[in-house]
Amino acid sequence: MRRSSGPVIWAFALIMGIAPFVHSQELKKAPALPKADDRYKADILLIVAHPDDDTGVLNYITKASLDEGKRVAVIFTTRGNAGGNTAGMEQSKAMADEREMEARRSLGASGIENIWFLHGTDTATQDVLHSLETLGHGEALEEAVRLVRLTRPEVILTWMPAYVAGENHGDHQASSVVANEAFDLAGDPTVFPEQVNAPRRYLDINNYGEGLHPWQTKKLYFFSDASHQDFLAHHGPTYLASDISRSKGVSYATLNKKAWLIYATQIDPLLDYYVNMPDYLVLAKSYVKSSSIEADVWDGIDHTPIAYVAAPGYKLSSSDSASIELGGPWVFYKQFQAAHGLTTVLSFVKPQAALSANNSLWVPLLLHNDTDKARDLTLHSSLPSGWNEVPDTVYHLEPHSSYPAQLFLARTAPLTLPVPKPASEDPAPSVSAPAVTPQKLSWSLSDGGQNFGEVSLNVYLEYNGVPQ
Repeated sequence: MRRSSGPVIWAFALIMGIAPFVHSQELKKAPALPKADDRYKADILLIVAHPDDDTGVLNYITKASLDEGKRVAVIFTTRGNAGGNTAGMEQSKAMADEREMEARRSLGASGIENIWFLHGTDTATQDVLHSLETLGHGEALEEAVRLVRLTRPEVILTWMPAYVAGENHGDHQASSVVANEAFDLAGDPTVFPEQVNAPRRYLDINNYGEGLHPWQTKKLYFFSDASHQDFLAHHGPTYLASDISRSKGVSYATLNKKAWLIYATQIDPLLDYYVNMPDYLVLAKSYVKSSSIEADVWDGIDHTPIAYVAAPGYKLSSSDSASIELGGPWVFYKQFQAAHGLTTVLSFVKPQAALSANNSLWVPLLLHNDTDKARDLTLHSSLPSGWNEVPDTVYHLEPHSSYPAQLFLARTAPLTLPVPKPASEDPAPSVSAPAVTPQKLSWSLSDGGQNFGEVSLNVYLEYNGVPQ
């Protein structure tokens, strides 16, 4: 019987190194995958609430875009469908249509083109929890995470997640909550996993899977709508309106005013005051080495992607006593800042508030009984003169329960405070509202002579930066 020569030839091919070459020629080469769409790549992503909120950090984003060639993108969580209209009679959805166009034109003057609008409702409140409700928190977070993964920013800028004395708009705070959550979650592939699922046939009309990738942003910065901005200094870089733009040869204040005036539906009588204010940025997080906390936003950054960094997450604290704490937005921020690793960064922001337009103040308190027996806890108020009297009140709390006490206070004495000059009288306005010392309001909790702690709130006797 004649033997096959196949094994002999194959063995000879292996010895000569020919077989691997022959085998490789038989493999089919996979097509190259398309790269992420570079048209939407951002160096800096600004996440704010309303058309015109971008003016709160206009010195910096104009400098970054026009003078440094950075790609800046913006997300607005609402379309500004509420508030007064200084340009005409349009309101509600019609005004939102106008304000969306104003935002695109105003930001376009600073060279910023990639702008997205979410679907929240402009809500007149200072309570972040109210705004999160009307925003549609879950839907907004999903879209924000999607846009972070699409734009792949190196830096995110947003409002400071804190309750402050000033405009303190609830929508500003809500946009910051979403921005912080998106910063911490966009790099986690288990969060909205459908976004990072590879499409089966990306050229097919019938498809699913969004084809994005997890993304970890390197730095997070805050700015604030507090009426007294000086307390923000030295917690990050400061950008002055008086500095001269390299590309335009005029001050950023001059460029700011042109951009502000495009927001014709929202012309503020104190415009000349605001356009001269500095941008105080607070460095909240950095996953790259920077030379100092006050160094330029771009210090230490390159375009090399970094690995996902998980936030600490919420951890339940334990107690075996009675206690008192500020409730509402204040307790939310206490928990939120701890969960997102911001407690130390924002420790300089003390509990504060300002009077409402009618000289009233809402103070929510949480009374806790974490003991094994029922208690009758007495709440005592310590208020400066000029406030309505609040009698001591007894609250019955069952073991391991809490009571949300709602206090509504009012000023009964007239105020004599400095008022900022109109722009026409002060051609070089100060960069900060007039110095006003807040009043300290305190509340303590006791039971049968045993004290269970005290909380305090610094209250500015002004509304939205203007003394009452």
